[in-house]
Amino acid sequence: MGYVQQRRESSLKYQTRCIRAFPNKQGYVLSSIEGRVAVEYLDPSPEVQKKKYAFKCHRLKENNIEQIYPVNAISFHNIHNTFATGGSDGFVNIWDPFNKKRLCQFHRYPTSIASLAFSNDGTTLAIASSYMYEMDDTEHPEDGIFIRQVTDAETKPKST
Repeated sequence: MGYVQQRRESSLKYQTRCIRAFPNKQGYVLSSIEGRVAVEYLDPSPEVQKKKYAFKCHRLKENNIEQIYPVNAISFHNIHNTFATGGSDGFVNIWDPFNKKRLCQFHRYPTSIASLAFSNDGTTLAIASSYMYEMDDTEHPEDGIFIRQVTDAETKPKST
């Protein structure tokens, strides 16, 4: 095994589904099967470590019952350092990790979001919608690839 800069335990309690490094190499974002995302920083100093946090997402309330969905995919926007998450709820959300806000949510896709990728210039988001056998082998929508043009209004952090 090559040089390991750091070794850490996951800050999330349940199985990790995805991890992505910040484009600025200052930290990473990871997601789990329990509808949570954690924002972590690499600098071990206490003042930087105070900035780390986790939040709930990809949850739907139906008939007063909260359904919790795995967060399967994360992709960073290289220009704005924001990120998208895709979950088994079929939604894609764009997040501002610095202001701890959801910037937008796209319409619901036919089935689980399996993978996401922003283009290098940040103008396009590729979305893979594919049943991930969350409910065993039941009838499910066809897999689909969706290419979506994204705007600064959807991906750029709001000024404070």
